[in-house]
Amino acid sequence: MVKPTLLVLAAGMGSRYGSLKQMDGVGPNNEAIIDYSVYDAIRAGFGKVVFVIRHSFEKEFREVFSADRFGGRIAVDFVFQELDCLPEGLTVPEGRVKPWGTNHAVMMAADAVHEPFAVINADDFYGAEAYKTIGDYLSQLGESKNRYCMVAYDLNRTLSENGTVSRGVCGVDAEGNLTSMVERTQIERMPDGRIVFHDGGADEVLAEDTPVSMNLFGFTPDFFGYSKEYFAKWVAENRENLKSEFYIPTMVNKLIGDGTASLRVLRSAAQWHGVTYKEDKPALMAAIEKMIAEGKYPRNLWA
Repeated sequence: MVKPTLLVLAAGMGSRYGSLKQMDGVGPNNEAIIDYSVYDAIRAGFGKVVFVIRHSFEKEFREVFSADRFGGRIAVDFVFQELDCLPEGLTVPEGRVKPWGTNHAVMMAADAVHEPFAVINADDFYGAEAYKTIGDYLSQLGESKNRYCMVAYDLNRTLSENGTVSRGVCGVDAEGNLTSMVERTQIERMPDGRIVFHDGGADEVLAEDTPVSMNLFGFTPDFFGYSKEYFAKWVAENRENLKSEFYIPTMVNKLIGDGTASLRVLRSAAQWHGVTYKEDKPALMAAIEKMIAEGKYPRNLWA
């Protein structure tokens, strides 16, 4: 049974949040969301964590999230996402300053990850159950190829009380495999209790238990090769759009659509927590205190 790797996408600076929120303390001993993610991954049987960061904050990040912090319980590695990290023959378009997106960040780990791996956002609190679910699935894959997975949450467990959110709304077939993933922006709960997606002025009501992606995916290493090949084509097609991003769902939809891979949707009833907005932080801290009181986490995570 293979020990999967946790790939943490931590290169984003959190424009809406206004700071390097990956480092922000939310636990009683200044633990960051990343600390809880790594703690849950260790309990779920993961053997290594790889952080995708930028050179601009490498020193600060390494000083905090070194192997010593985690008491040697998990191997730690770092890779870098930069604008000029492009396949041979490609150059950065003039005027491009925006990062290339989440799937480009995943590609940066190709030389560091050689086993089934889970991908997470650094600023999302997924819950212990989610890591156990995806860890169990990945550990059984062995040398398998083209068999991916994701943890899907009920939409009503992923909302913010402080503004709209964007979610990948998932279509799932009778066998539990993903058929489509559509990014929906401007989702919020209305005063009358409905969850609504604002679509160009028209409101589309979404069911409470709509399965949505929170960027908790599981892949086998063949995903890197497919991504590199398709990214070159994607860059050529989007070169003039300086704000376009190569998202994980873009790659997933492509591979599922052409029949290259299948992706099992693993449903989770867990409550997602995040800090999309600064105002979300107190609620997250209160939720962590509650989970500590319930015995789900120790008060000092790495003691």
